[in-house]
Order: sequence, then structure tokens, then C-alpha cells
Amino acid sequence: MQLIEAVRLALQSLWANKLRSILTLLGVIIGVGSVITVVTLTNGAKEFVTSKINSYGAATITVSKMPETFITMEEYLEFQKRKDVRYEDYKAILSDCRLCKSVGAQRSKVGRVVLGARSSSDTNIRGWTWTMPPISNLNIDEGRSFTQTEDDHAVHVAIVGADIVDNILGGGDPLGKELRVDGAPYTVIGVGERQGKMLGMSMDNWVAIPLTAFLHAYGSNDTMTVYVDAGAGGEVMEATSDELRSIMRARRHLAPSAPDAFSIDSSATFQDLLGNILNNFGAVVAAIASISLVVGGIVIMNIMLVSVSERTMEIGIRKALGARRQDVLMQFLIESATLAMVGGVIGVIAGIVVAKVITLAISFPSEVEIWSILVSLFVSASVGLFFGIYPAYKASALDPIAALRAEL
Repeated sequence: MQLIEAVRLALQSLWANKLRSILTLLGVIIGVGSVITVVTLTNGAKEFVTSKINSYGAATITVSKMPETFITMEEYLEFQKRKDVRYEDYKAILSDCRLCKSVGAQRSKVGRVVLGARSSSDTNIRGWTWTMPPISNLNIDEGRSFTQTEDDHAVHVAIVGADIVDNILGGGDPLGKELRVDGAPYTVIGVGERQGKMLGMSMDNWVAIPLTAFLHAYGSNDTMTVYVDAGAGGEVMEATSDELRSIMRARRHLAPSAPDAFSIDSSATFQDLLGNILNNFGAVVAAIASISLVVGGIVIMNIMLVSVSERTMEIGIRKALGARRQDVLMQFLIESATLAMVGGVIGVIAGIVVAKVITLAISFPSEVEIWSILVSLFVSASVGLFFGIYPAYKASALDPIAALRAEL
């Protein structure tokens, strides 16, 4: 009964002094809420990154002018000095790579799409080889994908995203309609699956046309990315990467000691890099949030010291009636832990609510993890116990006669 009674007394104290309780627990609430918010958003971002990277397949390798991620501006400027990856490089890989199961290429730009009085000026225009939809695991909801003949002969056909159907093509069957992409007419032959939003930006505002038609319309004086499906298995991926590297180095006429003048990356590379970035970000924010927990613990200790002073007679009466020193010590430790635990519960709820509000506001993915909730509650209770030790010790050390005399 002592545990239940101590918890009840702590809750009664919270309820009797609501404003003081809120101010007391504010540090714990902010600290726990910050940790829960960051962990929830970080896990959501990890899930999103993993799903998007794996949408190209776990065995996809890319060959590009520069890596998708870099750290410094100096690196960016150095990468910009490299030669562009051109259509001829794609054709060389297509013909010479023996380990490649499938090879595709992509270029993209932002352009204008028009149909009648409806238009869009910020649409992502993608130049795709006929192999790109399968490599990118794009599901065609309506119609069909490109054929090799259409790709070889630069036929003016297009696959569109769901936003183009909703905002440009209007009602009725979208297939067979002719829209204009930067002034050139293209016939819609397929509609890609709906992908939703990310950070408030739609992932469905795109039009894909054959790469050859893209090059005819926009020229070949820009770099592209070559995508290779290497099949399953880490050893196969490594061997395929080595073969791609040999082909590209030969085309660049690089000496054996010269560094690569291109980038070869895999889905695992992007996933590991972004995972590390998100983990480091979460660790930094969690470290900052821990400061709030320490401040909250100090406030709890201060309030518990005040409580010891306010309840001097109660402590004296309990000890006079036979309460042992460890009983008083345990009572105040349980009360301080309960205070912190209540703050932890409120912080968990507040953190989840904030994360979900961010998700609704800007479509940033979030994923609640049970382990983060349990760890946060454990840490908040530990903070209460740690910072409640001194007030509890002070209360247990009171002389009952002196305590009773102090109230007279």
C-alpha cells in the first residue's frame, strides 16, 4: 500500500497546485516532447527514404557526372569540372556491360504542359528510355509504357503523373489525349500510379517522354544519369560496379592512377548515407533536448525541497508514529518520480501531436516507435528519481521532535 499511497499523494499534490505543477514539469515536458517529435519524424523520414530508394530496386546502380550527395561547396565545384554523362555513354554501357540485366537512362528539366485553357509551368519533364519504367518500379495505372521502337524513333508519346490527369487532362479517359510539352505535341499513352506528397510538394506532377524525343527537343548538351539493374546479391553488385567503372574509365581515357571522373552509386550507398545523416541529426537534437530534462530535474528537486519544508509537521508525525527513515525516503523518491513520469506522459503526447501536425502541414513523413515512448518514460522517471534523492534524503533525516517543534 505504501507505493500506491505515495503515488496518490504525488497526484494529489499535482492537482492541488496546477500552475506550479505545470511550471515544474515544463522542462521535462519540453525535453521528452522534443525527443519524441524528433524520433518520430526521423523514423518517418527513414521509412520514406528507404521506400523511395528501394523503388528503384535494391540492386540498382547509377552512373552519373556527380554523386547525389556531397558535403562541401568545394566538392561541388570539383564535380562540376567532370565531363557530362552523354547518350553515347549510355549506349556504350548498354552494348558492353555483360553483367547488366537492364540498362536505362534519364534526363529531366522543369517545363510547361498545356492542354486547351489548362496549363502547368512547374512540371517535371522526364526523358526516359523504354527500360526506365521497369527499372524504377513504376506501376502504370492506366494504359501502357513505352516500347523500344518508340524510344528508338523518338515517337511523341507520353506517360503522365496523376496531377497532370487531375489538373490538365480534365475528365474522361486520359489515354489518347494530346497535350503540349514546351510547345511540342505528345499523345498520352499511360498514367503512372499516384505517389502523394513529400514536404508539401507533389510527387505526381510529371510527364515522361522517350529520351530520344527529349534530346531532340532540348538538345544533348547536358548530363544524364544511367540506371543499371544488376540483379540480386552483393557480390553481383560489386562485380557489376567494377565492370561499369572499367567501361567509363576507358571512355574517359583515364590513366590507371587517375581518380574516377564520374560517380557510381547504388541504392545501398544512398540509404546508408542518408540513414547516417538522419541518425546524427537525431542524436544532436536528442542531446539538446536532454538539457531540458536536466533543467526539469533541477526544478523538480527545487520543488521537492519546498515540499519538504511545507510538510515538515507531516514528516514529524509519521516518524513519531513509527515510520522508518527508509519509509520517508521512499515516499519522497516515489513522489518525485511520479511527478517526472506525469511530465513524461504529457511530453510523449505533445511530441506525437507536434509530429503529426507537421506531417499534416507539410507532408513530412512520421512514424511513431513504441521503443521511443518507453525509453522517454523511463528516462523521465529516472530524472525524477535522480533529482529527488537529495530532497528525499533531507526529509528522511529530519528529527521528529524538531519537525513537530518547527510548526509550533
